[in-house]
Amino acid sequence: MQSQLIQYLKDKSLSNSSFVDEIATILDIGYDAAYRRVNCKTSLSLEESVKLAKYYKVSLNKLFEIGSQNTILVEKSPIISNESHLEDYFTTSIENLIPLTQLKSASILYSAKDIPLFYTLKDSYITRYKIYVWLKLTDKEMTKNKVSFDEFIKTIPNSLLEKAFELGQTYNYINITEFWNDNTINGTLEQIIYFFESQLLSKDLALKICDDLEDIVNHVEKQTIQQSILNSKNNASYNLYKSDLLTMSNIIMVKTTHKKIFFVPYTVLEYLKIEHQETCDIMDDFFSRQMSNSKLLVHSGEKDRVLFFNKMIQKIDKLRGRINLGESFGL
Repeated sequence: MQSQLIQYLKDKSLSNSSFVDEIATILDIGYDAAYRRVNCKTSLSLEESVKLAKYYKVSLNKLFEIGSQNTILVEKSPIISNESHLEDYFTTSIENLIPLTQLKSASILYSAKDIPLFYTLKDSYITRYKIYVWLKLTDKEMTKNKVSFDEFIKTIPNSLLEKAFELGQTYNYINITEFWNDNTINGTLEQIIYFFESQLLSKDLALKICDDLEDIVNHVEKQTIQQSILNSKNNASYNLYKSDLLTMSNIIMVKTTHKKIFFVPYTVLEYLKIEHQETCDIMDDFFSRQMSNSKLLVHSGEKDRVLFFNKMIQKIDKLRGRINLGESFGL
């Protein structure tokens, strides 16, 4: 693979000096060290590959594609392991989304295994509860201690909440297409069940979170009927597909006129970012085929839409009943 890469760069070189001298200059190494790399006696490091990519104006994906059409480069998001990291995550997400809000062509496709993040980022109990759950799953200290949600809610930094609310509002200005199924709500229900039965969530707050969850379902239903994002000042469009054929995956694709990117989650909030355009085209085509195999709820008839949303409300009501009785609950 390295020999093919070196030949590729050699073909791109416009220098009149020797290629070995050129590599030595670019990498700031001696002639002998450059000679060994050009002749594949020493492997190029990732840092050296980055330097060569910048100098020859070649994408890193292109560098890694040489010799293997099945190899691409991905970017990993920063690790989230405490409140500060979570706030940074919200801040970075806002910074990445703001340019999209200024593009009429920008859109997001969301395969919703769980309720999409942005619905749970409002001034509500469910927002605070989601932050509690995320930190319980990512912060080692939070995982170890037995702090209840009722105690935690009194200690959440205002700056963290403000960034969460701001991120939730930012999504109001981007065209969104989502794929849900009958199980999309289950993850949140199971989180409520788990901490309630672990006695880390009081009955009173558990019921308030259920109320917020029902508000989200009603909010999504209104958007589905109107085919637009509620509270959007730029008339951002909204489409909801009910997908019974495939299991959702929480994969997010961002599309503009000139570029496509998609994000694949690998932990609770961390994700892999893929910008390789050929792979993005494949994912875009996959979403298109998923649309053809799913029901666009605004067009599927009132009966199908009402049944879909009522089923979620019934699950929430069933959970409320079990919480009131203090009994265990199974989906």
